[in-house]
Amino acid sequence: MRRNAGLFVAISLLSGLGSSAMSLASGIWILDLTDSSSLAALAQLCVYAPVLAGPWLGGVLDRAPRRPVIIAVNLALAAALLSLFAVRGPGQAWLIFAVSFAYGVSYVLIDAGETALLPSAFSPAELGAVNGWRSSAQEGMKLVAPLAGAGLYAWQGGHAVAVLSAVMPVLVAVLYAALRLTRIPPEPPTRRQRGLPAGLAVLFGQPAIRVPVILAAVSIAMSGFTTAGFYAMVTSELNLPATFLGVLVSGQGAGSIAGGLVVGRFVSRWGAAAVGMAGTVLFAVGCLGRCLPWWPAVLAASVVAGVGLPWTLVAAVTAMQTHTPAELLGRVSGTANTAMFGPIALAIPLGAGAVHLGSRTPLVAAAGVCLAAAAFVLRGPSVPRERAATMVRTS
Repeated sequence: MRRNAGLFVAISLLSGLGSSAMSLASGIWILDLTDSSSLAALAQLCVYAPVLAGPWLGGVLDRAPRRPVIIAVNLALAAALLSLFAVRGPGQAWLIFAVSFAYGVSYVLIDAGETALLPSAFSPAELGAVNGWRSSAQEGMKLVAPLAGAGLYAWQGGHAVAVLSAVMPVLVAVLYAALRLTRIPPEPPTRRQRGLPAGLAVLFGQPAIRVPVILAAVSIAMSGFTTAGFYAMVTSELNLPATFLGVLVSGQGAGSIAGGLVVGRFVSRWGAAAVGMAGTVLFAVGCLGRCLPWWPAVLAASVVAGVGLPWTLVAAVTAMQTHTPAELLGRVSGTANTAMFGPIALAIPLGAGAVHLGSRTPLVAAAGVCLAAAAFVLRGPSVPRERAATMVRTS
């Protein structure tokens, strides 16, 4: 386990460094080229838009050998990043949008592929812990990489950031090739198992998968819904400079790192549904704590929210890996990613509108939605506590 676990954590670190550095730098680069904030923001839309195609992109991974596909996607991403050397002025800004879109497609394919590949590298009892470690590594990079990317951009320009970001997927491809996959590859899906309905049937037909995925979708959507309220609380209610948001985001990141280190143990002991519900409640508590008119309390609440949010995601991913037939893991993972991350695109503008009713309104509403979802799960039909060791999945 140690070799593969170390490789997967290293993959998360390197992927997070390259993508997070480029994510911020691309917006700055477009802003410098076009002097348009709206165009700069569209770069992020290009990154997130492909998640809506998750069910179909995930299906690609069920029809082809998963590791070669993931390696090929990483190498193609590196080549796309190097194309940014052609950017010399506003006329080539479209290339940055194109590369951002390529990043979005690669996110969907690699995330779904990695979710499907992990059961080939670890026993079911080990999946929760490894998913938690990967989550901590990714959150850690979110704290460091954007600053590194912005600093490198300020020092050497966008081409230097493109080179740094292009090196990362090449190294990641090498690490994927070094994995030891000892389990038997799955049979290709039958004709009856192909298409969007097959992924939806597995995702929503089994309570052990459906419940954690819905809890994660609710929590992630509410994290977007509270963004405007979070900003307004800091600047309007606490009368602090906007730069203090960096401190709070760092606090949330620290909570996410700490939460990721222990979540695997809890999933093994209590099951994914229980951990997903606990994470949803913790995120709700964090939302309510951010309503308090005292910045140390808001900072503590950000740490609590940072613990809860990745718990819901790790619980959902582990439930999928443990209960999905191996031949459908790519399709189900891609569909789940759309279900979990797609609603945030609608939640963010809704939250921006709700903040006009008061800074605390989105935060209180989000807490209410999360607590209602957790209560519904608690009072609904019982979901068997799925110890990871009860099933062996192959991929």
